[in-house]
Amino acid sequence: MPSLPATIIAVLRPFAGLFSRPVWAHVQVLLVGALLCRGPRTVAAVLRVMGCGQEKRFEKYHRVLSRACWSGLQGSQTLLGVLVPLLPVTWPLLVGIDATLERRRGRKIAAKGCYRDAVRSTEPHVVPCCGLTWLVMMLFVPLPWSPRPWALPFFTVLAPSARANAAAGKRHKTTIDWTMQMVKVVARWLRGRPWVRVGDGGYACVKLARTCQASGVTLVSRLRLDAQLHAFPGPVPAGKRGRKPKKGPRLPQLRTLVEAPEPSWQTVDVDWEGGVSKRVRLRSATCLWYTPGEDPVPIRWVLVVDPAGKLRPAAFFSTDLALEPPTIVEWFVLRWGVEVTFEESRRHLGVATQRQWSALAIARSTPALFGLFALVCVMAARLAATRPVSVRMTAWYRKEEATFSDILAWVRRVLWAAYYFPQSPGQDEHVLLRSQAWDILLDQLAATT
Repeated sequence: MPSLPATIIAVLRPFAGLFSRPVWAHVQVLLVGALLCRGPRTVAAVLRVMGCGQEKRFEKYHRVLSRACWSGLQGSQTLLGVLVPLLPVTWPLLVGIDATLERRRGRKIAAKGCYRDAVRSTEPHVVPCCGLTWLVMMLFVPLPWSPRPWALPFFTVLAPSARANAAAGKRHKTTIDWTMQMVKVVARWLRGRPWVRVGDGGYACVKLARTCQASGVTLVSRLRLDAQLHAFPGPVPAGKRGRKPKKGPRLPQLRTLVEAPEPSWQTVDVDWEGGVSKRVRLRSATCLWYTPGEDPVPIRWVLVVDPAGKLRPAAFFSTDLALEPPTIVEWFVLRWGVEVTFEESRRHLGVATQRQWSALAIARSTPALFGLFALVCVMAARLAATRPVSVRMTAWYRKEEATFSDILAWVRRVLWAAYYFPQSPGQDEHVLLRSQAWDILLDQLAATT
């Protein structure tokens, strides 16, 4: 294992306790190799980029994922502990969650299922796809090189399909069931610290809202315009027998309020997607949200209308009744950063390109690659404290802010310098290069992927 810069070592040190000493040495090789690698993130590709292509005991690196004894759950908890200190004192602890599909085929992949491909499908045309469903929790962190917070993954869970659970004789858990379990786990990790869970309309569920309330978590999500909303129950007359009502009369649907008179709306400027400000009209109130079979939950709903008419009317809600309506909208808008993280992870970190067949290796490899996205940002944040952020620009393409490809290239440059030129001062015109390092460098430059 080559020597690493002190900044990188400080980021990786909290994870050393999860592994035995021999396994930890192998983990560092795989982690650094996954950062430096281009193309598919297979174990073989990682070993080649690290100069271990002639390693006779190559199977010991495969066993890190398929057989070694370590807990991915503890790794997620440790990663969350590394990310939380990056938050400013006044910044709330916002956690987004969403599901993503990893396209995989093969008889040995037991947890796979057939799902709707959200990327290739349209409203009238559904494209099915075979693969694995992953639920990913991400912490929204403001970083020094971007005006908008980034969504950094820290907790990833595999959600097997209904057919896979039936074949294994297990009770099937829906994405809502997994989300409720993940909320309880993270609430236990944070030990009573208040935090906000942000999700899209797929997580707008009364059952999930009640779970968040019981765990001391605020839920912010999209609300259907035809949701069943009720007034709070009135006072019970003295001496009246029977059960007390849990909800009052039903309120009009939110879609009927879109054409309400102008004086009932509030025009405000909110932070929108891409770090820009957008002027919208808001209307808000508190009520009870009800679904048959579940106890009603109190929420604050916010109806948003675009004065320019470019966006459809939308509704959002929060289980914290004291939240200001513009804050609810701005927190939900941050959720769109989750999709950016998914795309960047696939494009630059090789998510869905690994080829493990062991069930344990499958359950570990994808969460490790998503966690690598967060680690790269943490490394860059540590480096940014001592040197300016390196943004790659050309004469024909000028960037206003750094993207993940810039941050990854910056961290790679630091790692390459520590790997190839540890004995050469940076001020010298000529650098010293070992023959072995020279062969590895030429092999990487000549590689097609």
